[in-house]
Amino acid sequence: MFARVDHIGVAVEDLDAAIALYEQTLGMELVHRETVTEQGVEAVLLDVGENHVELLAPLGPDTPVGKYLAKKGPGIHHVAYQTTDIEQTLSALKAAGIRLIDETPRIGIRGSKVAFVHPGAVGSVLTEVVEPAH
Repeated sequence: MFARVDHIGVAVEDLDAAIALYEQTLGMELVHRETVTEQGVEAVLLDVGENHVELLAPLGPDTPVGKYLAKKGPGIHHVAYQTTDIEQTLSALKAAGIRLIDETPRIGIRGSKVAFVHPGAVGSVLTEVVEPAH
């Protein structure tokens, strides 16, 4: 169903300070920065081997990441798994009785197709399914 871990999403309050920490202190290379208006975030991807850390800063307090930060503070927001066919994966998850937040994919960072699985269905971990743009 999943090919690999695509990225770990980390909610941050100050994106530039977080970038400095991850680049300068942790030695990760920033490879992409984008505002994803549909999801209400400014996001960056930093390389960690073949995977990424995605830093997420909310565009406002009423966005999903803004609400997450207000409730829980900065930290790990979600785990994202890569798939080659997101529609098939979502169908298989739904058929298995897994509760989905997104029953159809939406567009994510770098034009990827993304969908979220309800954390209550997978051990309280917000889970993202990602099909990279080709």
